[in-house]
Amino acid sequence: MTEQRAAPFPLLRLLVIAGAIFVNNTSEFLPTGLLPDIAHGLRVSESQVGLLVTVFAGTVVVTTAPLTALTQRFSRKWLMVVTLGVFFVVNVLCAVAPNYELLLAARVLGGLAHGLFWAVTAPYAARLVPRQLLSRAIAVTSLGSSAAFVLGVPLGTALGHALGWRLAFFVTGLAVLVFALLVVFLLPPVTHLGSPVTGPIELPPHRDRTIPVIVVVCVTIVLIVTGQNVFYTYIAPWIAQAAAMGTGAVPPLLLAFGVAGAVGLVIAGALGDRFPRGTLLGLILLLIASLSLASALAGVSHPGTIAALLAWNVGFGGIPSLLQARMMHGTSQRLRDLGSAWATIAFNVSIGGGALLGGVLLDRLGLGILPVGEVAFLIAAIAFMLATDRFRIARHPG
Repeated sequence: MTEQRAAPFPLLRLLVIAGAIFVNNTSEFLPTGLLPDIAHGLRVSESQVGLLVTVFAGTVVVTTAPLTALTQRFSRKWLMVVTLGVFFVVNVLCAVAPNYELLLAARVLGGLAHGLFWAVTAPYAARLVPRQLLSRAIAVTSLGSSAAFVLGVPLGTALGHALGWRLAFFVTGLAVLVFALLVVFLLPPVTHLGSPVTGPIELPPHRDRTIPVIVVVCVTIVLIVTGQNVFYTYIAPWIAQAAAMGTGAVPPLLLAFGVAGAVGLVIAGALGDRFPRGTLLGLILLLIASLSLASALAGVSHPGTIAALLAWNVGFGGIPSLLQARMMHGTSQRLRDLGSAWATIAFNVSIGGGALLGGVLLDRLGLGILPVGEVAFLIAAIAFMLATDRFRIARHPG
């Protein structure tokens, strides 16, 4: 135990994991920024391209648990390498896909690898550090997920608009390959079949009084993230058409949105520990106000619309980390792995469901309804949080 405390913090290894998460999440959401380009290139509707996000997320939800069980005995390190290798193949297939059907099949393959990737990488940090450094290690690896939204997707979108959407997928694939090699050479193998550093499960899960908290937090995630993806999935055509800014405005705006999201992360990091409920509620209210303003100003004032959208991205930038923290703090230590797994499923249900619902609303009512749809979900989320917070806090593990 003394040696473990004295060991240096494995920052480089954790950054390799963060980088792997970065290229994974960039691959997942790249179609969002390139939606009009892909639709035009393959001669399909924008809602069909939005369905790529739904199919990816749906595959993750359905296959994560069985694939995790089937691969339980395999090396965590080499499973990570294999899943990254699959991501490389998926991105190359997307780059060369001659039709929509092959692109859809590639996304299904990506979804199969994505769920297993998270089942492997999420606990990896816990096996690289002693217990007292776990939160710090998770914070480092979580940078990869945030950086995908702040830098990965906006840069991929800008590249796709400048040189073609196929090249954007190919370059993303090369980045995946680079991090797969870094995992091979820089990550040590870890023991995963014994007791993890977070401690053994001492009681059957059904006897833990914090199980209902997992349900409450998952419902909160579904309401907020579904609403976000109803609009965000189709943000590129909304900017170009509903806001009347044209397709040329999409890449620079997505880059600006990434910076705004980073501001939201800073706010969540600075205030989230001291005021967890107030910070989350405040960011949701910022989303509602900014979306309402963006809808009112769309096509009327470009500067006003841009300012509102930047505020919208500040708001959502800090929300995912706050939701993850709510899950981690609300569940007992022995159920944190279970809570994290269900949070991942909830996020993917929401991403896929939001994209699907957004596509239906787009086809039937047009682009203008999408921000309204998100606001409706956010209001429902606030109502649910206020109704369940006392119950959730009462079951806090202490």
